[in-house]
Parts: sequence; C-alpha cells; structure tokens
Amino acid sequence: MFTKSMRIIGLCSAALLISACGIEVTEDYLVENPERQDEYIWESELRGKEATVFGEGGLDLFNPGKSKQRGGGSGIAVNSYLWRASLDTISFMPLSSADPFGGVIITDWYSPPESPNERYKLSVYILDRQLRADGIRVSVFRQQSAAGNGWRSGAVSKDTAVNLENQILTRARQLRIGASRAN
Repeated sequence: MFTKSMRIIGLCSAALLISACGIEVTEDYLVENPERQDEYIWESELRGKEATVFGEGGLDLFNPGKSKQRGGGSGIAVNSYLWRASLDTISFMPLSSADPFGGVIITDWYSPPESPNERYKLSVYILDRQLRADGIRVSVFRQQSAAGNGWRSGAVSKDTAVNLENQILTRARQLRIGASRAN
C-alpha cells in the first residue's frame, strides 16, 4: 500500500520530530523587582536580553512584521485568584512543579505527622480564566507503607478531592473580595 519512498520519508520525519525533543530549555521564574518591591518581573529580565538566532523577539510565523508588546498581557494564563488560592490551600505540602501558564500544580509526596505510614500527592488543574466552580480540578493520590516492601497505592475518597476544590474556591472568593475592597 505504501511505497518504499513513502516509508523512508515517514521514518525521516519521525526521526526529525524525535530529535527536536532534546531542545534545551532554561527555566524562568518570577522574582521580586529590585527597583520596586511591590512588583514582580521575570528573572531573565534581570539577566539581560539573551541573543537569539532570529533576533530579540524570536521568530513569529503567524504575525510577521508586527512588533511584540511586552508587559501588556496579564502574565498568567489562568485565573489569578484560583492560582493564588490553590497555592495557599496546599502550602503545607512540598511543591514538585507549578506552571502558571498551563494552570497545573503538582506536589511532592507528603506524609502527615500523625500518620507516617501513608503519604499523599496532589495535582491541581486550573481549567479556566474565570473564577467558576468548574474552573478547578484536584486529583489526590494516596500510598501506604507496605512493611518494608515500599509503597502501595491506596484508595482515596472522592469527597477528599471535592473538599479540596471547595476550600480552594472559598479562598479564591476571599482573595477576590479582598482585592475589590482594596480598590
């Protein structure tokens, strides 16, 4: 059905796509602006502008000739109240990763002091830019110590995730009310 040349082209394309997965990515974090303590900026802005092959703005295939505006966006791709409330609510757990643009927060394993033979891990997904009840999803994972055989997955009540979502939503509403009173 496929000719030999089509197979070769397909294999070459697949090899090219796989080899592109090794592109080095430098992490960039929000840090406090040394000039204004009440403002945060990207760490790369403190390091200075790095030279690229395609110039300062990079290569933009979809808007050629248009200048890029920096600093005009919101800086975060998800609802900021839900993001802050999520971080506040799960602050007792160590973070593994947090992506404000994708709206994903993943914690590392946490063992409560009162039950050291079990541990928990959370994944928080912020799904919307609006402060809505269906704009957040929490997944809870639980493991129990298996008497010297490592850790084994355990069941988690569905109410646990729902309760965490409700706590995050309550905190987000508090932050929003506090922000509206400040203005």
